[in-house]
Amino acid sequence: MEEVQVELLENELSAEDFVRLKVATGFMERPLEQVERALQNDLYHVAAVSEGKVIGMGRLVGDGAMYWYLQEIIVLPEYQGQEIGKRIVNKLLEHVRNTAIPGTWVEVGLTAVKGKEPFYEKFGFSLGSSGMKKWMEIV
Repeated sequence: MEEVQVELLENELSAEDFVRLKVATGFMERPLEQVERALQNDLYHVAAVSEGKVIGMGRLVGDGAMYWYLQEIIVLPEYQGQEIGKRIVNKLLEHVRNTAIPGTWVEVGLTAVKGKEPFYEKFGFSLGSSGMKKWMEIV
């Protein structure tokens, strides 16, 4: 498989691309109006773009101070296995480190699709009774 060139764009994901990625990976289709509001209200999101096409995405939701949640970490199936998801998660966690209050600890949580837990464990997340989470010290 030829490695694709991917650029991560910050806060430029369209509602149409969001819906397309969700549907292409087997998730429920959402109304565009609902997705537009969700994107406006999230803390941060990235779009993975290759040759002008959005092939992946990831979002951060939460209060932006104590609690952060990874949402919609999605890479189209034909682009999986090329570390695009890893780059998306790293970019989201970098945003947490760069914007949370220095000298504090924050909780980052997520709900992994069944079977994907090992992917998130590589980032230090552990499975608990209410999904996966990790604590990050903000320096």
